[in-house]
Amino acid sequence: MFSENELIEKCIAGDKKAQEKLYTQYAPKFWGVCLRYAKNRASAEDLLQEGFIKVFSNLKQYSGNGSFEGWMRKTIVNTAINQYRKDLIKKNEQQFNEDISFGNHFEPSAIDKLTIGELVELVQHIPERYRVVFNLYVFDGYFHREIAQMLNISIKTSRSYLLRGREMLKKLVETKLKCKENINSHIDRK
Repeated sequence: MFSENELIEKCIAGDKKAQEKLYTQYAPKFWGVCLRYAKNRASAEDLLQEGFIKVFSNLKQYSGNGSFEGWMRKTIVNTAINQYRKDLIKKNEQQFNEDISFGNHFEPSAIDKLTIGELVELVQHIPERYRVVFNLYVFDGYFHREIAQMLNISIKTSRSYLLRGREMLKKLVETKLKCKENINSHIDRK
């Protein structure tokens, strides 16, 4: 039986048996943490695995001050939070693509012809008051009530700015797509 410090040193040295022992000893304690942050059991398993990879990768950084279990818990929680942020970014990109599609105003593949970078660039051409509301609603997930409070405008004004911003963006997207089509047809003729 190893002491905690011996176990840590052996893990740092790459001892597979020590790493297995560490995992077996602590994984059940952190399973609940991962379940709290994950969408489902499969995601929790992934978080636990990723968290322990980070624990093993960063063991040299553990200074010995404070609880080792606490240090590992912080690493696992940070892994879960980072995954949440990544998922949120993906969700916001998907929401952006859905919100920017304006329902059925575009053919389904129209938005797919533009990169996220191109779309973001087009958003930057919307007048500021519409752009700010559009960004808060689409990218950051705020509700109109919250936007109204933050910008000191009415909820109705927030909705109106979003609608106007979408309409302006729709026109910008259509123009951009026409330009791309003209360039492509010009290139095809050569």
